[in-house]
This record gives sequence, structure tokens and C-alpha cells, in this order.
Amino acid sequence: MESSKAANWKHSFLYLGFLYSLLCFLHNQISHNLLIGHRPVRVKKTSPDLPLRFRSDGTFKILQVADMHYGNGALTRCRDVLDSEFEHCSDLNTSRFLKRMIEAEKPDFIAFTGDNIFGSSSVDAAESLLRAFGPAIESGLPWAAILGNHDQESTMNREELMSFISLMDYSVSQINPSAEDLSNLARGSRKKIDGFGNYDLRVYGAPGSHLANSSILNLFFLDSGDRETVQGVRTYGWIKESQLDWLHGISQGYQDKPLALAFFHIPIPEVRQLWYKKIVGQFQEAVACSSVNSGVLQTLVSMRDVKAVFMGHDHNNDFCGDLENIWFCYGGGFGYHGYGKAGWQRRARVILAVLGKGEKGWTGVERIKTWKRLDDDKLSKIDEQLLWEN
Repeated sequence: MESSKAANWKHSFLYLGFLYSLLCFLHNQISHNLLIGHRPVRVKKTSPDLPLRFRSDGTFKILQVADMHYGNGALTRCRDVLDSEFEHCSDLNTSRFLKRMIEAEKPDFIAFTGDNIFGSSSVDAAESLLRAFGPAIESGLPWAAILGNHDQESTMNREELMSFISLMDYSVSQINPSAEDLSNLARGSRKKIDGFGNYDLRVYGAPGSHLANSSILNLFFLDSGDRETVQGVRTYGWIKESQLDWLHGISQGYQDKPLALAFFHIPIPEVRQLWYKKIVGQFQEAVACSSVNSGVLQTLVSMRDVKAVFMGHDHNNDFCGDLENIWFCYGGGFGYHGYGKAGWQRRARVILAVLGKGEKGWTGVERIKTWKRLDDDKLSKIDEQLLWEN
């Protein structure tokens, strides 16, 4: 009898052990399959250089990257390059150029101004975005992006693209204005903002200065859209009234209004007037803007804080020109899968803001400069100019 009881206990113990092992196995398998991509969920990495602020030497440097037009990496061929360059040229040339620019200029912040990927050439939008922004992510620098008119032509719509970009490592991009920004607008202002990628980034004073906790430079990002139809005719997108209401409201909401720079992709119609004015750089193709003039220039002039606007879209234009005391500057075509001109090097723009110095140390922004670098052997620096000086 006792041996029979012992055998039953032994069988029960083994059975319970088997059930426990089975439950552990099922738990591990189910939890493994619930993980995104069968990998552990990872928290977004943020840059240690946040919030954005001027360096201790009183400078803040921005690298503008316009029109990367990234496709599928090594499989994507270059456009409009010399015959001697074509065989070994791909999206990897774009990545290499971005890495060189980051190493050479050591910017504090990178601004991508649209057509980051060439949607019609991209098999998977998420994969193309990861590759396109890869060098920026590897640098650990804070960066932000807006959309052009080609980004959404792959596997994501514009809202999905901005959501994905905002979640990428070291990105400070936003899908649209923060709840705080919207709540701070004047009573009666619109709260529904057109587009995706309208946001305000604040740059604070130098560490240790009396302005260390004050925003002294604003970076406004705006979604200029893609394509629209007006009275049966197809045209490029434009910045809408709701966006301008938001922008004006944000600007007026500052008690001590800081200087500002604006970034968007598609140029405004008034940029065509610069053909007849003195410019710095090359005006080599017609301005491809919307047929609708929504009053962007008038809004910026009335705000009185925006000193320069940086745009893309027309790859063969890389000039800066003055409209109503606001400089409008093209970044110049950056990416090798975007159209260009054979023998005319891809290029990037650099923007440098410099603080003044007073009795208490560093003060507000004293001047803003810009120049471009070419993707040649020496990363040649060209067209350096002063955009604004106090």
C-alpha cells in the first residue's frame, strides 16, 4: 500500500512538473511572437544635446539637407551624373555625402527639408527612411524633417510618414503642433492644422549664460503639401491658412520674441521675382511652385521675427535672395537619385547663428551666416554670405 502511494505521489509530481514546463514553454513562445518583428521593444533614443541650445562658444550650426530622394540603397541608380561616375553610383553616394558633411561641419542640428525618399522608387517606405536618415542617427545628433511632394508615393501616407519619422532615434520631428502650443494660441484660433509636420523647435541660450533657460532662436517647420487640383488643373501644394494662423499665433505668443528661421519644401510664388534681383548662388531652373498664393510672405513679414527661409524642391537652384527683408534660400539638390545636372556637384547648405556678447556674457543672436559645400574631393565651400546682422 505504501509503495503504491509513493508511486502515485511520484507520478503526480512528474505530471505537475510537466505541466509547469509546458506552461513556461507556451509563455515564452507567445510572448516572443507578440514582440514587434520578433525583437524586444526598444525605447527611442534621444540626443544628450537636448534641449537644442547654443554652444559655449556662442554658436549654433544647422546642416540643411534638401531632396535626398532616397530609394533602395545600393540597388538604386544615380541620375544625371557623368558617364564615368554612373557605373558605381547609387544611393550609397548620398549616404556617404551626408556622413562627410556631418564629420566636416560638426553641426549641432540637421534639418531635412523634404523629398527625403523618392516614393516611386522605394519598395518599402520605412526601410528607405531608415537608410536615408541612417547617417544622422549614427551621429547621435538631434535632427528633424518635413515632407516634400514625393515622400508619400511609396507604402505610407503623409500622416504615417511623419509619425514614423517622429519616433526614429534622435529625431525631434513632430507630427503637428504640440497640445501646449495649440492651447497657447489666442482664443478663437483654429485648432485643426492642415498637413503633417508643422512644429516649432526652440533653441536656448549658451550654457552658463543668463539666457541659458530662454528660447532665443525659433525654428519653424511647415508642411507645404504635395499635389492638389485647383479648378480642374493639377498644381503643387501650398501652405494653408490654418498653418499660417498657427504660425502667426505662436510668434505673437512670445513675450520677448526671439529671432526665427523657417523651413519648408515647396517655394512660394514670390521666389520667381528673384530672377530680376541680386542673388547669391545659381538660378538654373524655373521655380516650381503652386498656382495658389496663400499669403505666406505677407504672414512672415507681419510676424517680423523670421529672418530667413530654407527650402528645396528645385534641385538645380541653390541661390539665396531677399524678399521684403527676408532671405529665401534653396538648399540645392543633395541626393544622387534626384534629378540634377551632370557635372554640377550635389551640395548641402550650412546655417550658422552667432550670439552677441555684453556685460553679462552671451546675449541674443547677433548675426546669421550661410554657405554651401559641394560633394567633391575637398567638400569645397562656396557662396558664404551674411543673411542678417543685429
